[in-house]
Amino acid sequence: MAPKDSEVVEISATTEKKGDESDKKTTGKKGEEEAKDTLSEEDKELKERLETCVSTLLNENNEAAVTIPIRLKALDMIVNELRSSTSSMTSVPKPLKFLRPHFSVLKNLFNSITGESSSVETQMLGLRARLADVLSVLAMTMGKPEDRESLHFKLAGAKDYEPLAQHGAEYKSAADNLGSWGHEYVRSLAGEIGEEYAARVIAGSNPEEDEPFADLLRMVDVIVPFHVNHNAEAEAVDLLIEVQRLKNLLKIDTIDEKNYQRICLYLVKTADYMSDPDDLVEMLETAYEIYRSQHQFYDALRVALRMARPECITDLLKECEDPLERKQMCFLLGRHRVNYEVDDSEIKDEDAWKLNEYVGNEKISEFFLKLAQDLDVMDPKTPEDIYKSHLAETGGFSRRRDIGGAQVDSARANLASTYVNAFVNAGFCQDKLMTPDSEWLYKNKDHGMLAAAASLGSILLWNVDDGLTQIDKFLYSSEDYVKAGAALAIGIVSSGVRNEADPALALLAQYLEEDSDSSHVMKCAACTGLGIAYAGSAREDVMEILLPVVEGTSGGPTRMMEVCLAGLALGMIYVGSCDDNVGGTIVQRLMEATEEELNHSHARFLCLGLALLFLGQMEKADAMIEALRTIEHSISKYAVLMLETAAYAGSGNVLKVQEMLHQCTEHLTEDAEHQMAAVLGIGLITMGEDVGSEMALRTFDHLLHYCELPIKRAVPLSLAALNISNPDFTVIDQLSRLSHDPDTEIAQNAIIALGVVSAGTNNSRVAGLLRQLSEFYSKEASHVFCVRIAQGLLHMGKGLMTLNPFHSDGMLMCGPALGGMLVLLHSCLDLKSTILDKSHYLLYYLTCAMTPRMLITVDENVDIAPVTVRVGQAVETVGQAGKPKRITGFQTHTTPVLLATKERAELGTEEFLSVSSVLEGVVIVKKNPDYETEEKK
Repeated sequence: MAPKDSEVVEISATTEKKGDESDKKTTGKKGEEEAKDTLSEEDKELKERLETCVSTLLNENNEAAVTIPIRLKALDMIVNELRSSTSSMTSVPKPLKFLRPHFSVLKNLFNSITGESSSVETQMLGLRARLADVLSVLAMTMGKPEDRESLHFKLAGAKDYEPLAQHGAEYKSAADNLGSWGHEYVRSLAGEIGEEYAARVIAGSNPEEDEPFADLLRMVDVIVPFHVNHNAEAEAVDLLIEVQRLKNLLKIDTIDEKNYQRICLYLVKTADYMSDPDDLVEMLETAYEIYRSQHQFYDALRVALRMARPECITDLLKECEDPLERKQMCFLLGRHRVNYEVDDSEIKDEDAWKLNEYVGNEKISEFFLKLAQDLDVMDPKTPEDIYKSHLAETGGFSRRRDIGGAQVDSARANLASTYVNAFVNAGFCQDKLMTPDSEWLYKNKDHGMLAAAASLGSILLWNVDDGLTQIDKFLYSSEDYVKAGAALAIGIVSSGVRNEADPALALLAQYLEEDSDSSHVMKCAACTGLGIAYAGSAREDVMEILLPVVEGTSGGPTRMMEVCLAGLALGMIYVGSCDDNVGGTIVQRLMEATEEELNHSHARFLCLGLALLFLGQMEKADAMIEALRTIEHSISKYAVLMLETAAYAGSGNVLKVQEMLHQCTEHLTEDAEHQMAAVLGIGLITMGEDVGSEMALRTFDHLLHYCELPIKRAVPLSLAALNISNPDFTVIDQLSRLSHDPDTEIAQNAIIALGVVSAGTNNSRVAGLLRQLSEFYSKEASHVFCVRIAQGLLHMGKGLMTLNPFHSDGMLMCGPALGGMLVLLHSCLDLKSTILDKSHYLLYYLTCAMTPRMLITVDENVDIAPVTVRVGQAVETVGQAGKPKRITGFQTHTTPVLLATKERAELGTEEFLSVSSVLEGVVIVKKNPDYETEEKK
């Protein structure tokens, strides 16, 4: 039997020519003598012994004294020599070298023992079966790869072992002959089984049936447990995938607490590379079942969420008997924005109401403020602290010019400051513009007042109770824009948090009722507020309020804007749910819309609402895509591509990327919106997948060189989608170049992309670049506005937040977070009509993606418990032997700590054990009962 950690060595050998003639030609007598001289005494003895065994086995002279038992004895000696040398191959084994010249004659001997198994006498049958085993091992290095001789000899031997099974223990079965030949032989045989299986399928065998592959599957049933027992779990999974029998993995009883993690990790990571959606689901289902069988319910929940199967949540919470693990699962549900309610009657837990608190993110504000206190960043920042205009080289001149004159406030500059203030102080519940008094509100006008009132929602983010108290007074303002801003603020403050009172629905529903006399701006704000507050919740009562707005047809362009924002809100609320009711209503509205309505600048948001319904759902969007193709308007192409790219977001599907590139081959200068959606789609499809992202970066270089302006304008946004909150050096370099582009829209998109890429990181390099850009474009109001927004994103949450939709070690993609990002990116495709016009409040959709980028540890009572952790760059450990290090270049900290996009954390000591397998967000830790302090030791 091969040792468990056998080294894998690739053996290459020239194929055997027919007969012995080729050997005689290439190697003369002189060469043979020289070879003999170079052999050690031990090797010479082995060579002679093997040659004697072969000649005895062949018995060419038909000597009567050489009986079958003696020939079997000689064969057994060859078997023993081969087995002892092939158990661990660190070099080409000597017996394989010395038996090489005899391979063809041994094959001839095997072929000469003819007849059906039943007609050949038992001893001769035993000889043939054993000889088939030996030839199978020799063929591993001597046979032609395309002939699959190793497998064919093994199958021939297996046929002979069946009738021999009844003739005593010595000939029980062929199974014991597999592992005993060593790991390398089993690997080689597994490869040939995969090829043979594929050949039979091509020849017409039905892969659904076991019968045509019965002989192969018998071997697979032996090889897979062998691989699992010998730390080659990846190879076991690969073989089962090749023979399309992955579910057989669940029948193996050798999967235990020592190897299940490696198997499941390999299954989950390999699933990303499956082109067939059915194969992908099968791999994830297998991982899910293995986790369940090992009572790892937290990890099983991660896989269930990856498969988008909320119906599994109740089963897992029921099966889980550990109250701490159940709490940890609820924290994960909260982070993933799953609208799940723990039912006291089904799940017996004293603290069921507390579990609902954790799922509803009610403690997120408390934890975030604790993180801020710990890092000493509680003091509010003003926009000027972010701009640092005193560092500007040209600042001296502007200050001198203003001496003696009154400082003039620009409406656009004040609007920018409102957003910078809202992003930078997000979640801190205090700032210097809005919370002390309302003075700042009246330094703005019209839509600026709306943005300023709504910024309270961002500043008080997640703190629903205190937030409502401070926002409520603005709902009674006589100014429509202030009321609208307050309505939007109520939606923002509730983003991702579930409150028993349900204030957003109670307060905003009244403005959307058909008989309400609410102004246009009020309805727009109420739609957006509901979309932000209930993103990902799939609440039917909210849908019933918004559907009539989408269906409305009277009112012209102003009404169309309400329709589009209501459609977008529905898309956010039902993100990734494929809801027929919402989808049918939106597509019906698009079909019935007049040309004037479809030409409206906000019609794209109605298409985006539809696309969000199918976010990450792949082929489930096909029927809706066909329906959209029937619309006779140029927006049809745009909607189709938007829907297709959203459906395959984060999948890394190469074929879809090729389709998107194909869309970019036409050289269009007008009506090229669909090409812009295709470019954005490339980033969207490959995001979260390293190899695809790298390939996409190369592709963007080609697009910038050879394509027309509309395509170039979308490239910075696609780069941003690939690197959300991940300021990669090369990407920032590229965006910095594009931010100085002569084309206005390319430059503006690149500036906002710089903000998205560095969002919440406080990256000093980007901060410097943005300060330079604010000087460079000091005379261009629109460019400066974009720079300010980017600066606000860079310092978002004072560097404690992230917009990255991927979490749980990059395994899960949060739908509402990606939806919020898509609203921004698609707005940037037409900045003039959206963010640079009067729809700048769509920026607040980013609050759906805002999440603290923290690791905070809590004890059994969910009270903060500081522990030592190591934080470093994440290292891919899939399929690696032993227990490889999962992080590199780490630093040791005490929690709470910040985690960057590509970083991972591990517990620093063995004093505590974490309930979660992934150290991210809120993690429950408990004392390790087996831990001994240094003194005790």
